[in-house]
Amino acid sequence: MELVRGLVNLSEKHKNCVLTIGNFDGVHMGHQHVLNKLKTESKKHGVPSAVMIFEPQPQEVFLGDKAAARVLTFRDKFKKLEKLGIDRLICVRFNKEFAGMAADEFIESLLVDKLGVKHLIVGDDFKFGVKRSGDFALLQKESEICGFSVEDTKTFNYSDQRASSTAIRKYLQDADFKAAEDLLGEPFVMQGRVIHGQKNGRKFGFPTANIAVKRKVLPIKGVFVVEVELNNQTFYGVANIGNKPTLDGVKPVLEVNIFNFDQQVYGQRLSIKPLSKIRDEQKFESIEQLISQIKLDVATAKSKLSQYGIK
Repeated sequence: MELVRGLVNLSEKHKNCVLTIGNFDGVHMGHQHVLNKLKTESKKHGVPSAVMIFEPQPQEVFLGDKAAARVLTFRDKFKKLEKLGIDRLICVRFNKEFAGMAADEFIESLLVDKLGVKHLIVGDDFKFGVKRSGDFALLQKESEICGFSVEDTKTFNYSDQRASSTAIRKYLQDADFKAAEDLLGEPFVMQGRVIHGQKNGRKFGFPTANIAVKRKVLPIKGVFVVEVELNNQTFYGVANIGNKPTLDGVKPVLEVNIFNFDQQVYGQRLSIKPLSKIRDEQKFESIEQLISQIKLDVATAKSKLSQYGIK
């Protein structure tokens, strides 16, 4: 899959495509329904299939830390779209300047002149242009003038529920990982490279691998039993995902104590799959209380794993 970063990198070779636009956070079953339509239209028109997303996501620009948590990082989203057979990913840098683009300019300059869109698929609630003045009705009107077709995705229900990123976030917050997996079409995982931390876990007798978290807002928080994938090997452990309030943490962190493990893994990518939640993150009055709780968390995690038949 070709990645085009920024409108400035669009060239004549990117003209003529079938396009869909959105955040595609999670690339869930509803999104996959749209992407299948996109690929069908792509073959019908004999042009590449293209997905346009925004980085940062619009909510993150306007709401900052109050924006909804991402289900997938940009890297995970790219990998999933690539796996689904999309030809081109157009990543638009979203800022207040882009948000201030007139709706007719968005259609005529970007969709028609730069991209040569043959067919456009968007949600019927899709808004664009300055003050969100552009909508599906405007796209329909302009498409007749500019010579492209447009269709709305409508609501897609999967297993008797609306497939949405909002629903997945709710399942993740409730630690209902099976329900989240059903909508995602695959297990929810958090991935990243192991970085050097403050090594407090080692001091406490529970060494942890610290994973770089490229999220402003975490989709899950707390202490979890986890499955860890490293170099096609599977391990198990207990992970803390949050801000480490007892140690006056501010930035989001993901740290995992991997059982029966003594490898040096700095710089390597780990995939962390939460299996069940042990407890919420909390602030303890002393380091001693924290260490006592960590011991209980490890014991609880091992007990839960034994119930799954894992030693």
